Amino acid sequence: MRRLASLTLKQLRALEAVERTGSISRAAEELGLSAPAVHSQLKALDTTFGCVLLTREGAGKFTATPEGAALLQAWASSEASFRRALQRIDALQKGMAGSVVLGVVSTGKYFAPGIVARLRKACPGIEIVLEVGNRDAIVAALHDRALDLAIMGRPPREPAVEALSIGDHPHVLIASPDHPLATAATITPEDVLEETILMREPGSGTRILATRFLDRIGEGKPYARSEMNSNETIKQAVIAGLGIALISYHTVAEELRSGRLATIDLPGLPIVRHWFLLHRADMPVTGAARTVWDFIAAERAGFLPSWPPSA
Repeated sequence: MRRLASLTLKQLRALEAVERTGSISRAAEELGLSAPAVHSQLKALDTTFGCVLLTREGAGKFTATPEGAALLQAWASSEASFRRALQRIDALQKGMAGSVVLGVVSTGKYFAPGIVARLRKACPGIEIVLEVGNRDAIVAALHDRALDLAIMGRPPREPAVEALSIGDHPHVLIASPDHPLATAATITPEDVLEETILMREPGSGTRILATRFLDRIGEGKPYARSEMNSNETIKQAVIAGLGIALISYHTVAEELRSGRLATIDLPGLPIVRHWFLLHRADMPVTGAARTVWDFIAAERAGFLPSWPPSA
């Protein structure tokens, strides 16, 4: 360990340069040092290891002794590791490497994997950790500083955030294609409130929006509801005819295109909110997180299913 503690990079570079060029003077010129300085580095190495590391016959070139060759082999491996480390540091400083935790509310899981896939292709040195949860879970993660960035609907009041709108977030009322309200010429709020309303769990942003909408059109009139903890479950329940639901268009775009679901037309629908990319205001976006932010900000709505839907 004493020998290792005595080693310096300057000594190892001098050893490698002299062995490679075969000459102290040429090595000194290459390293930008004087010949005596290079000779001093070599003598220090010999003293550290208690043996000669380079030898020469007459006026010939310097060559490594077996001990010198062993040290040079270790230096070559170490230098390669240092070069990789420097490349990594450079990539980190330029925001092209690192790990970014991206939180997405569960409604966004239908397009968030596409964002991650495109990011990995464009920035292979950045690891994207995708965290999905309902609104309360994502807000709690922001409070805990567990997220670098987040994608959600209405930004929270706490913690304070910096937010960027990245596109419209429409919400539609859905039913099975053969449901009477899906084909009715006219629909009243009373017609809707007579149906079983399928709702997300407490803490979901979709539930909050649906509750406000139904309270507004019904002026507080009670209605039958059934609670389910995922958009997938709600979609399948609606398809099966168990009720109707107010849900993000981005969660049902494919089912609407394929005819497995239908929308119910009612004044005030769709309800159009916005998707936001955000981060805590007291956590500056730097490095890889800045690269991810800029990438998403440049694309914005390009990540989302088209709205309004094409005919």
